[in-house]
Amino acid sequence: MQKPLVETRSLLLDRPFHLESGDSISPLTIAYEIYGEDPGTEKQVILIEHALSGSAHAAFYHEGETKPGWWDDMIGPGKAFDTEHYRVICTNVIGGCNGSTGPSSINPVTGKPFALSFPPITIRDMTEAQRALLAQLGIDRIRCIVGGSMGGMQALQFFSDYPDQFDSFICIASTMRHSAQQIAFNEVGRRAIMADPRWNGGNYYGDIPPEGGLSVARMIGHITYISEHMMQEKFGRIRKDKDLRAIFRPSFEVEHYLDYQGVSFVRRFDANSYLYITSAIDNFDLVTSISGMGRFRGESRARGTRLTTLETKKGLVISFTSDWLYPSEQSRAIVRFFSGLNVGVSYAEITTEHGHDAFLTDHEQQTHLIRSFLESLEHAQ
Repeated sequence: MQKPLVETRSLLLDRPFHLESGDSISPLTIAYEIYGEDPGTEKQVILIEHALSGSAHAAFYHEGETKPGWWDDMIGPGKAFDTEHYRVICTNVIGGCNGSTGPSSINPVTGKPFALSFPPITIRDMTEAQRALLAQLGIDRIRCIVGGSMGGMQALQFFSDYPDQFDSFICIASTMRHSAQQIAFNEVGRRAIMADPRWNGGNYYGDIPPEGGLSVARMIGHITYISEHMMQEKFGRIRKDKDLRAIFRPSFEVEHYLDYQGVSFVRRFDANSYLYITSAIDNFDLVTSISGMGRFRGESRARGTRLTTLETKKGLVISFTSDWLYPSEQSRAIVRFFSGLNVGVSYAEITTEHGHDAFLTDHEQQTHLIRSFLESLEHAQ
């Protein structure tokens, strides 16, 4: 069977793109991919939001590659997001390092990478960039906006800011704002990067990047992605190196696994992007944002008024029993919040031992829930 191919595309916005910080970026590049794009066929649009280390490459294959996009089991013909019925779009967030403008991009003023001169970004900045992309593509109506983890934050933000543009949202393994513990894990990862001598105040481009620090940051993050049960079942106390004198090199199987995760991550991700994106995640607070207490260019009253249109909207929130990074209680808080705004929200907690990563691995139950939810939207018309 022939592998479905896709290409990452880029949109260049040559006007200043204004950020919540008051700064602006010009020009701005946004990377994106489209699945289920049949010329001459009108399809409803589904917008996919990626997590911290994700990219626009959500499904299908790039030419010459043997590994598909990060959510390929969920996107495609006959899958949860059926590309025979929907046109599915995924973008890379600004501040990232996979095609959209970020700290590693060239600053047109200096001719050098932005590094730490790149302005601070927020979750809303990410979604506003996507809104600009959709406008350029001539898309003003989205059937459903979907995301897991940080992608769920984007989905909630975008849906809340522009409810007229969306019929529904699906939020998976996410939260409306980080707890102190969640912020703490990200801060330790950031400190690991900044403590690496090769970080050099963010000016490491053209030299050896802070591989050690970024690798440790990824290890810390990865520990939070899988459950204790899965880690024990997969690794236990198995040793690869039984030399008891080797106390300062990896000897347990789990240590080698974390080493592998760290090394593979530094090959595909930029350390400064990690700093910027985790900061955006930690500063995300949906309730404050849409209540008018946050700073978003004086639009609080207009956005608050738009929230009264939510009565006709639908939402699906999914959590996982073993997810201790974003526990189910945080998902239930999302349900309560949007139910209080008269959104018709459905909730499902999936029993699994795969931890936070279940949104990427437990496809069967998610597919059943999502397919049923999307079908209910069709019946409601």
